[in-house]
Amino acid sequence: MVQIGYTMMTEQAGPRALVDDVVAAERAGFDFSVTSDHYFPWLESQGHSPYAWSVLGAAAQATSRIPLMTYVTCPTVRYHPAVVAQKAATMQLLAEGRFRLGLGSGESLNEHVVGTGWPSPQVRIEMLEEAIEIIRALFTGDNVNHQGTHFDVANARLWDLPDEPPPIGVAVSGKRSCSLAGRLADLVIATEPKAELLDAFDRHGGGGKPRVGQLPVCYDPDKDAAIARAHDQFRWSVGGWPVNSELPGPSGFAGATQHVTPEELAKTIPCGDDVDAFVEAVRPFADAGFTEIALVQVGGDHQRPFIEWAEKKLLPALREL
Repeated sequence: MVQIGYTMMTEQAGPRALVDDVVAAERAGFDFSVTSDHYFPWLESQGHSPYAWSVLGAAAQATSRIPLMTYVTCPTVRYHPAVVAQKAATMQLLAEGRFRLGLGSGESLNEHVVGTGWPSPQVRIEMLEEAIEIIRALFTGDNVNHQGTHFDVANARLWDLPDEPPPIGVAVSGKRSCSLAGRLADLVIATEPKAELLDAFDRHGGGGKPRVGQLPVCYDPDKDAAIARAHDQFRWSVGGWPVNSELPGPSGFAGATQHVTPEELAKTIPCGDDVDAFVEAVRPFADAGFTEIALVQVGGDHQRPFIEWAEKKLLPALREL
């Protein structure tokens, strides 16, 4: 049976609302939660982007059961990997073992803000691999000195370490990232239900490890309102990873998706309150071999009705997948 997760999407809600909503999701019976880590929203209509790590710390104290996870943090440009290691170790202590560190090669949308430029895809994968090596070295508690191709670390040590370091997940979208994840990750992350990604992960050492997917949904008793909201706030999602990783700001995403119609978007995001339609949208992830699927309810101020509906109707139906 696949596990069903809840997404704290920092691009569409403020920090207090995010924490309140994950508390409600825990109470409703969601199996796990994930949190985006952004500096900008994808579109201005989403309207938010608080600091994910502060939200996670608060969520760790406000909840008691539900696992927490970054989905995903880029440990290469905006954050130095030595700092990510410290944040992740602290989160694992605060969450008492419920935290997982999801990592990825990042998007210009969030990483450009530090003014160092946006590397090519090949360089980003190289940087991610080196960052993971640094993070794992620091998780041992040893003093770490590192002079690498992309990063230097000078006499660093983590003084507060959990008994078990947080598992590391790596987001994949192609052959190189799948190879990296298979070799270095404890779990794999993907936003498309492609079995070939999981097969490549397995070939490089990922066999038997968890695989976590994510799917946007837009619950509303008024289907037309759901479609309109999904189009207003989530049409950026149709661009695909090669586009989404390169655009530097919300205006770029607005321009790139100006011709996407509500009807086109409704074909990719289940909208309304038809439980069967939501189940059928999740099914491709289960059929591809994903063991965990996190749902993203579109609309920051529409979380509580979705959570209540999910508890009563959607989660019981998804348990049968």
